[in-house]
Amino acid sequence: MTNIDAKATAARALPLIDLTDLGDAATEAGARDLCARAVTPHGTVAAVCLWPRFVAVAKAALAGSAVKIATVVNFPVGGEDTLAVEAETARAIADGADEIDLVMPYRAFLAGRRGFAESQIVWVKRVCEGRAALKVILETGEIADPPKIRAAADLALAAGADFVKTSTGKVAVNATPESARILLEAVRDCGRPAGVKAAGGIRTVAEAGAYLALADRVMGPGWIGPATFRFGASGLLGDVLAALDGTAPATSAGY
Repeated sequence: MTNIDAKATAARALPLIDLTDLGDAATEAGARDLCARAVTPHGTVAAVCLWPRFVAVAKAALAGSAVKIATVVNFPVGGEDTLAVEAETARAIADGADEIDLVMPYRAFLAGRRGFAESQIVWVKRVCEGRAALKVILETGEIADPPKIRAAADLALAAGADFVKTSTGKVAVNATPESARILLEAVRDCGRPAGVKAAGGIRTVAEAGAYLALADRVMGPGWIGPATFRFGASGLLGDVLAALDGTAPATSAGY
């Protein structure tokens, strides 16, 4: 990747980043730092994504900016207490969340209880309706089988997901180009506007460029934007800013 290519790719990637801190040791000070980094000399990221307990802090820190506040529910295990997940979602929206990243109960899905998985998404969508966008995390690395990943994506979209998302970033296999391709094809075929979020392990401009090229191939030029495609990442922003500043190396490792 040349410096020119890297800079162009970085410029495309920056407004698609959900800048993320979901570490076990996350702090309020860290949330404030995350928000400060979300607004750069080259523009803003799409959103910050943090634990529900930091939503109100982020909302105050980013007041007046275009950066969305995203948070996670049923995270990271994808549990089955739907009433608790609904309550968690409602609290997060009341605190100021613009986007909810819900972990689908993927173990129930894999056990053949697809109706249960779908119903949880439907109920959380009802809480979000008209108030927050709903991204459904499928945990594609745990589902693993491509036809089952496609079935999970189809289920989530049918249940009302605004985005389908690859991963929590908390398992051995997170985003991969193959899983992203399956999700893109599901969105392409679903018959309504929806988006894809690739999350977990995307750290370099070259890696981001591979996903952007994939989305261009599947969805066509002009489709990608913050309303349709996101990167869930904690480390990608540094490489993107280095490329935009002209301080990144001319080549970097990709897929």
